[in-house]
Amino acid sequence: MLRRLHLDQPASFAFTPDNLAWANAQITKYPEGRQASAIIPLLWRAQEQEGWLTRPAIESVADMLGLAFMRALEVASFYFMFQLKPVGSVAHIQVCGTTSCMICGAEDLVAVCQDKIAKNPHDVSADGKFSWEEVECLGSCSNAPMAQIGKDYYEDLTSAKMADLIDALARGEVPLPGPQNGRYAAEPLSGLTTLTDYAADKNPHNASVQLARDIGDTIKRIDGTEVPLLAPWQMSGPAGPTSGNPLPAPDQPAAKPAAKAPTAKAAATDAPAAESKPRTMSAPRKAGADDFKRISGVGPKLETRLNEMGFWHYDQIAKWSDEEVAWVDSRLKFKGRIRRDDWIAQAAAFAGEN
Repeated sequence: MLRRLHLDQPASFAFTPDNLAWANAQITKYPEGRQASAIIPLLWRAQEQEGWLTRPAIESVADMLGLAFMRALEVASFYFMFQLKPVGSVAHIQVCGTTSCMICGAEDLVAVCQDKIAKNPHDVSADGKFSWEEVECLGSCSNAPMAQIGKDYYEDLTSAKMADLIDALARGEVPLPGPQNGRYAAEPLSGLTTLTDYAADKNPHNASVQLARDIGDTIKRIDGTEVPLLAPWQMSGPAGPTSGNPLPAPDQPAAKPAAKAPTAKAAATDAPAAESKPRTMSAPRKAGADDFKRISGVGPKLETRLNEMGFWHYDQIAKWSDEEVAWVDSRLKFKGRIRRDDWIAQAAAFAGEN
């Protein structure tokens, strides 16, 4: 399937403050120089915030991770979990169309979606509330046919039940996910012949359905109000534990760690780095500006920013001292990137080619 960016794009994208804090925390999970590994969770968070993955969102995430835009677009267009055009404001329905579901009635579910939402997949309904698509195997073959709606599976569906689900969602209800024919989980339709002693009266729902009901976010998008937002090792106080401590019980605040006196090394690290402005140029030399995008971690926007600051050639970057790196670093708004990607060594190598 050909996947392209939607023609009608918003002018810009920005994470909400809470989502930005969450995104920055995800980046810290990866070793220095490997921050690009956070691209999937960051793209997913952007999609959750906006409903679909816009070009400005893809480019914003690329900038955060020091990637060329094309690298981020490759990821966004490869994985079908990313929606590259607007989806329904209430729910996007993904009907499994692979073998087990197909022979058990997936085509009937698709027909309901075509009737109630839109004739073609990925088209948004007239009221703007719904969209749908057929997807490859979702791994719930024993409960075929099924569909994923929002974050949860709705299994053992019929065309009538699918229609009821869409109607209920349109009324603002959130139907309970899981099997829709009274089945507890994925046991045989004829009933259990082993492990028959589970207490259905005490546990009316299987663990997945129970958790979905307890959380209550089946079709709710991530908006930044979720707790915890940050990585566990970055949190303290009521929001969560500090590094090395287990998560607190729901009704218990996390224990605050004992305060430690800062070491001399830590104090030196926290102190502002001395800055010195490097030698800049008002324009490139007659041969023309060097292509800074060859430097890992420099994309088109950073190249433009460097040019605006007066840097046009590899040999300029190759000569930066620590104080000059600190000066540039503080003005790029991507602190640490120069050292993380070793721009100076890269620039020196490229300058040596000339």
